[in-house]
Amino acid sequence: MNVLLIGSGGREHAIARAFSKSALLARLYAAPGNPGVAEIAELAPLDVSDHAAVAAFCAQKSIELVVVGPEQPLVEGLADFLRAKGVAVFGPSKAAAQLEGSKGFVKDLCRANAIPTADYQRFDDEAKALAYLRAKGAPIVVKADGLAAGKGVVVAETLEEAEEAVTAMFSGAFGKSGAEVVIEEKLEGEEASFFVICDGERALPFTSAQDHKRVGEGDTGPNTGGMGAYSPAPAFTPQIEARVMREIVAPTLRAMREMGAPFQGVLFVGLMLTKDGPKLIEFNVRFGDPETQVMLPRLEDDLLELMRAAAIGALPEKPLRFSRQTALTVVLAAKGYPGTPLTGSAIKGLARAGEIDGVIVTHAGTRREGDALVAAGGRVLNVTALGDTAQAAQALAYRGVDAIDWPEGFCRRDIGWRAIERET
Repeated sequence: MNVLLIGSGGREHAIARAFSKSALLARLYAAPGNPGVAEIAELAPLDVSDHAAVAAFCAQKSIELVVVGPEQPLVEGLADFLRAKGVAVFGPSKAAAQLEGSKGFVKDLCRANAIPTADYQRFDDEAKALAYLRAKGAPIVVKADGLAAGKGVVVAETLEEAEEAVTAMFSGAFGKSGAEVVIEEKLEGEEASFFVICDGERALPFTSAQDHKRVGEGDTGPNTGGMGAYSPAPAFTPQIEARVMREIVAPTLRAMREMGAPFQGVLFVGLMLTKDGPKLIEFNVRFGDPETQVMLPRLEDDLLELMRAAAIGALPEKPLRFSRQTALTVVLAAKGYPGTPLTGSAIKGLARAGEIDGVIVTHAGTRREGDALVAAGGRVLNVTALGDTAQAAQALAYRGVDAIDWPEGFCRRDIGWRAIERET
């Protein structure tokens, strides 16, 4: 097959690497891609918000499958446009992408279908939202309703912090995404991410991961898009998986079918494992970043074959196969992240890191300036390693990190601490 991969981050580099192993792959194109993806795929200078241009490219290059990495093109309806042109797409329709595009939509769906989640209220009026906060008190969670690049959630430990978040959102901190807010109770427990592959009718369990959202060690500081991750999540047992499939995934897919928006693609189920059982924090309608970087190296089946089967409504019956090893990834970010990152600084030593047996380096926010590789975003690189234990994977990943010469970057040094604590 000729395949077009949409996206430019570490997730897309990890997907491209997995595709490169598939016997089904003829040619791989990526739009816009990044310097790491360019080593595997032919980059296409497409504006992915121009759906007609993407469709024309697919016709020109005889593309048989489009895989959409990030959420924004899905929420904007790229999958619908391409399917109408006869192109198979791995990714949900615009209507189904509301599962990530609107947090309020998800909360209402949960309430209507008895899906376990935090108690909540929706607001499009700042004064009413502030009054609700003062009645409820802290700790409490404030979320921008729409997409906010992983930064539209504030877990407020004080009432003042919650009020500041509401005011910022209604003042335009996240543009239209903050025109409505969801305020919900803070759930207590351990977070885990679970992924399922869906073909509109069926859901096939993929695997689990845990990431580290806070920028600082010891899970301190502001939320980010993720500073590191590991897979599988030790806390996510087979018993919990069965319960999540029964109580969260199945009713969600049924509800989406009933509203005429069957879900095709990958459903990312963000969970809090509470004393009362797993509860939904949020859905995403694409693979997570950096979770993809730790899940795909463990996958022993053909990712491209799996995505094609989901896109045409023909998922296999048999369970997927994953390595029993632990994979752990460390995110290297530019100084200033998650605020304003310092971009343009030179990065060296990637080849040295990649030569360490068991280490994989993926590009998340890089660009080429002549012969130099430079930082071009907040989260810039991922260094992933596999090991028989989380402790072994962590040690190997940080060996890879330490081989990279980038003084303007930083990382957390405690990725995987929960899993290692369980082991020791």
